[in-house]
Amino acid sequence: MGTGTSRLAAVAIAVVSAAAAGCGSGGQTQRGRSAQAGFAWLNPAPAPAGWPTVPIPSGAAVSYPPGWSRIHGDPGTATVALLGSGHQILGYLNVTPRQGPETLANFAHFRVDHNGDEGDHGITTLAATTKRRFGSGQTSCVQDSYATKTGARYVELACFVSGPRTSVVVVGAAPPESWQRVSPLIQRAISSTKA
Repeated sequence: MGTGTSRLAAVAIAVVSAAAAGCGSGGQTQRGRSAQAGFAWLNPAPAPAGWPTVPIPSGAAVSYPPGWSRIHGDPGTATVALLGSGHQILGYLNVTPRQGPETLANFAHFRVDHNGDEGDHGITTLAATTKRRFGSGQTSCVQDSYATKTGARYVELACFVSGPRTSVVVVGAAPPESWQRVSPLIQRAISSTKA
């Protein structure tokens, strides 16, 4: 992915058919209090005991749940996944250094457009939050849903985290049928991001 997150489509070819990148120009963004309430979970916090942490060369790091496995991603990034039977991706997490023109101000729109550029379709923005305090830095996030070129459907949380050392994009995604079960783990992992 040009934003610095590996495409699940590439992972899917190597692991299984899947892709995680949520961006496009379709859909509507929730505004005001309802959008902010959708991100009430977004508070920086250390990972729970027993969660491994994976750093990337930029100095950023993210923790992930036990039972998730490191999988191949782009150089300079870290990617982990929760794999089901037949290596089906039930959950996905990627952290990538900032690589494009994404900013705190434009991230929700940028991410949706980026996913559309990657070939995703049926993109719907479910919620977004901009320039939230995140420890000693700030973050902007978007939650969206989309279908990949292969027809696989995903719900995605993507956050641009600007910290004192670096800026990163952290993405978590899961198929709609596993989203309710996996999303609390993705949220907790995103909240552990160090930038």
